[in-house]
Amino acid sequence: MNSTQQPDTVSTAGGPADAVAGLVAGRRLKMATPPVFASAEEERAHRKVKLAAAFRMFSNAGLDEGVAGHITVRDPEQPDTFWVNPFGMHFSMIRSSDLVRVDHTGEVIEGERAVNAAAVAIHCAVHAARPDVLAAAHAHGPSGKTLSSLDMTIEPLTQDACAFYQDVSVFDDYTGVVVDPEEGRRIGRALGSHKAVILRNHGMLTVGQSVDSAAWWFLTLERTAQSQLTAYAAAAGLGAKPLQIRPEEAAVTYAQVGSDFAGWFQFQPIWERISQDNPEIFD
Repeated sequence: MNSTQQPDTVSTAGGPADAVAGLVAGRRLKMATPPVFASAEEERAHRKVKLAAAFRMFSNAGLDEGVAGHITVRDPEQPDTFWVNPFGMHFSMIRSSDLVRVDHTGEVIEGERAVNAAAVAIHCAVHAARPDVLAAAHAHGPSGKTLSSLDMTIEPLTQDACAFYQDVSVFDDYTGVVVDPEEGRRIGRALGSHKAVILRNHGMLTVGQSVDSAAWWFLTLERTAQSQLTAYAAAAGLGAKPLQIRPEEAAVTYAQVGSDFAGWFQFQPIWERISQDNPEIFD
């Protein structure tokens, strides 16, 4: 089986699948788990094509705003370097071969195209602050931008929102376009141990132990922000705030849908569709 195209498939019993096994009906069923690689070269190819697919997903979801936005993933052999999209290339056109590799100082060490200075300032700092993180995603989604301008965070209003229950922080110090490495480091500190951070008056950023989970968390966070904004707008006519899920239930739901494996798993149907419809991402 080509691990750059399909994940491994195992029984729902045992391993990382335990994180969502309680949501699966029946016994002796099969479900995808992250693939295992024979070499760093094979894993690098896998991470890069998943990164290209994540950009296609962002484009399909309307998360492309001019030249804004970036997703990064560590190189498996040199983890103090990461792969990122070339500056000014539309997300819908990015192939594996278009990606650029930079080191922790932002120096391009592989690739021919320029890199967004904000991507360097933010992502270098995030990767340095979180050795456990393989990928980070940031874009200027309309709902994320809107919610970031309000004095609120993500609330447990829906089941999907519970994936971020007590797992999203706020960077509350907008000073302009992030090109200063020190501001990137402050964002990294604000992120802390969470999977997401709201960048006040800017947007949102998510991280994960794979491209899959980081990209999925961003997509669902954007949609969660949209749902929350809509709920508050509708509730204004009722003269009361939207109803939140109780803390006990929110915590239980987080355990079911908020693990990194759950994020990885949610991306797999998207990956299957994109990799089938856009085979050029493997180029």
